[in-house]
Amino acid sequence: MDILFAQKVLKILKSSFENFDMESMSKYIFMTGGVVSSLGKGLTSASIALLLEARGYKVAMLKLDPYLNVDPGTMSPYQHGEVYVTDDGAETDLDLGHYHRFTNAHLSKFSNATSGQVYDTVIKNERHGDYLGKTVQVIPHVTDEIKRRILLSSNHNQNPDVTFVEIGGTVGDIESLPFLEAIRQFRLKHAKDCLNIHLTYVPYLKAAGELKTKPTQHSVQVLREIGIIPDLILCRCEDPLPQEIKEKIALFCSVDKDAVIEEPDVKHSIYEVPLSLKHFGLDATVCKLLDLKLNKCNVKEWEEIVRKVKNPKKTVSIGIVGKYLQHQDAYKSVFEALTHAAVQQEAKLKIVSIDSEKFSNDQDIEEKIKECDGILIPGGFGERGFEGKIRVAKYARENNIPYFGICLGMQVLAVEFVRNVLGHSDANSTEMEPETNTPIISLLSEQSRVTDLGGTMRLGAYTTHLTKGTKAHKAYKENTVSERHRHRYEFNNAYIDECKEKGLVISGQYKEKSLCEILEIKDHPWMLGSQFHPEFKSKPTKPHPLFADFVKASINNSKGNHG
Repeated sequence: MDILFAQKVLKILKSSFENFDMESMSKYIFMTGGVVSSLGKGLTSASIALLLEARGYKVAMLKLDPYLNVDPGTMSPYQHGEVYVTDDGAETDLDLGHYHRFTNAHLSKFSNATSGQVYDTVIKNERHGDYLGKTVQVIPHVTDEIKRRILLSSNHNQNPDVTFVEIGGTVGDIESLPFLEAIRQFRLKHAKDCLNIHLTYVPYLKAAGELKTKPTQHSVQVLREIGIIPDLILCRCEDPLPQEIKEKIALFCSVDKDAVIEEPDVKHSIYEVPLSLKHFGLDATVCKLLDLKLNKCNVKEWEEIVRKVKNPKKTVSIGIVGKYLQHQDAYKSVFEALTHAAVQQEAKLKIVSIDSEKFSNDQDIEEKIKECDGILIPGGFGERGFEGKIRVAKYARENNIPYFGICLGMQVLAVEFVRNVLGHSDANSTEMEPETNTPIISLLSEQSRVTDLGGTMRLGAYTTHLTKGTKAHKAYKENTVSERHRHRYEFNNAYIDECKEKGLVISGQYKEKSLCEILEIKDHPWMLGSQFHPEFKSKPTKPHPLFADFVKASINNSKGNHG
């Protein structure tokens, strides 16, 4: 009986500690959006978080997505844009890329939650009997799970001062209702520590010659019907708003006139947004409403970045060869990483979009890339456009044009080299041609048994050991680095010796499984491919070394016609 009693006591103590751990001393900022989608809630949240960090506060970030997919990993880039991968292997929303580039918040699987994940957890709990026979409902079971994930996002960051919670979608969407109800309930328990910011749009009707506040009024009214009263209303607009417009919004939306703050379009770069919000006093207002000490705001480093963006001394032209170029967010982190590297060199970045499906011969390629100082082939899946990428890689290799291949782009480099230098004309990836006799790129044995698509790739951070004397080692200036992956297919080590003899260098390797991580062409100014995705770790304040070296090589290759 003593043993049973002790076990019961331990169980009670464990439960108490778990509940204690789930509580947080953090303040919470909830970001909702209204009127139209694509207003930039993620960018705005990241910008406010940057300003609070500049005042000495630690932040955590969470994106709540209303869709029923478990994660965006199986979604088309045309539907969702890029999939951002964290160190712990979570496939997440692209807004986490903004969070990374603007803040120092630790991002992980706890930084993104979807309706699919929430409902999956609730249903598994029900099957396990955790609800003790109760009828499982959206309220309280689904909303309780959402609130639990909000607390987890703070907890894994070791008690941040402020936790940002961005709710995806637009107020009025049926999909987001459980999330809105959850944050309404959350505030009841943490009333003094929560701030609701609503981002809306104030359109200018050219025909009438007027700014219209009705869309904002209706959006706030929908939010109030749910039981959420915004503390701050951020108004996206083309130009700064007249004082009378802000006063009108304040009156009809029942907020203080100082709590209506405009967020006008920036002229040069998204990296101006934090400085613009600071100019309008948003961060100071947030500190006041959350009862945070108004520490000095140090944004000198960010001001220097914006100065360089506005005053480039040269131009570098980079050709992006892909098949999702119609969607501007499909390669979002790649574009931003190139921008970071260009800004570091005080250069203006010019992107040349090249559809890899439209090449039929070398003349087509030369015509398309003659204005490019460098070529980048990003990641992707499937055979569509693959042969066009092979032709581009061949042209870049033979004409000494700087080339950077990422994930599939590295595999393109390998296939092209084995075909045209080693002479194996049928060389291919088994993803494109399962029956090829020269599978230079193939599945690992454990991957060949996978039938599901979601979350089954080599995902997250792995250590890469660099070979001294190579371009990769020169760029990193380190012997080992950690980089993030998202792929199934790998370089086939059966061809290593033959490739080395002809000048294909394996300059980075995951030694635990003898996997190729970086390839480069020995006798070429700059031709390198990485199996991982370096774009996920680049910041404007710290450009990724490979992107920085590639852009520098491209500037050196400039024909002088992009001044």
